[in-house]
Amino acid sequence: MNFQQLRSVRETARRDFNLTEVANALFTSQPGVSRQIRELEDELGVVIFERNGKRLTGLTPPGKDILRIVEKLLVEAENLQQASAEFAAQDSGTLTVAVTHTQARYALPQVVQSFRNAFPGVRIALQQSAPEHIAEWVLSGRADIGIATEGLTAFPDLVSFPCYRWSHLVVAPEGHPIFSSRQPLRLEDLAEHPLITYDVGFTGRSHIDAAFVEAGLAPDIVLTAMDSDVIKQYVALGMGVGIVASMAFDHGRDKGMRAIEASHLFAPNVTRLAVRRGAYLRAYAYHFIERFAQGCTRADIERALQAEE
Repeated sequence: MNFQQLRSVRETARRDFNLTEVANALFTSQPGVSRQIRELEDELGVVIFERNGKRLTGLTPPGKDILRIVEKLLVEAENLQQASAEFAAQDSGTLTVAVTHTQARYALPQVVQSFRNAFPGVRIALQQSAPEHIAEWVLSGRADIGIATEGLTAFPDLVSFPCYRWSHLVVAPEGHPIFSSRQPLRLEDLAEHPLITYDVGFTGRSHIDAAFVEAGLAPDIVLTAMDSDVIKQYVALGMGVGIVASMAFDHGRDKGMRAIEASHLFAPNVTRLAVRRGAYLRAYAYHFIERFAQGCTRADIERALQAEE
């Protein structure tokens, strides 16, 4: 058997048995993927995938067990490459961090600057996307580290570490009627205005929705975005009241706008950093994690990576 056969099995399962997508991901042809799978089945003497004619429809019972082993073999193969790179060039390489816009814009700059001072020979690649894509990139090895507030704990093959807690703010232009509301601000007051906030699945949006549902209110959310700066731009135009992450507002930079603390309205949020379970991390990756997830030591990280699910 060979690694291309193993990759064909893994990608086929991950991409819901769509061989066209698998072929594109592996830079080969659909017949090539089918041949690799069939050769591995012949080698092992078992059928891995259920079929309807030529179309793959699912995993057989032995196929499910085989897939778990394939995943481990490919992780160890990648670990072998990382280990050899660690000893060949200890202070050079690329650290790929998949991250949401808010974290990249507001939480990471000082950590990245400190990291560059410590490892000037290491290139940092920030890949910004949605939390579910961030998890997929870390699981597939396309990213070494994932950072997001939502979604990372839903994947058992990821190990995640809490980094810091934060709350939401309500923002509006100076003189907006929201500032005339009784204090402290109530959800009922917010529900009287059109709202602008994050897309579902981003930056604590689940806590915002949960608070309104629990209060029996149906807010008028007129615009959503992934980007805190986009939200503030439309708030500044007078389109609505914004709900943003606390670290996304700066009283000096966001002139013409005011913010009201909303920690009493919405549950607190925890930004988490995730890596793939069982992954081999370069020394500089440990340094980055220790800087961002403060209080987390290399020994803590190593124990978590090797712990069983």
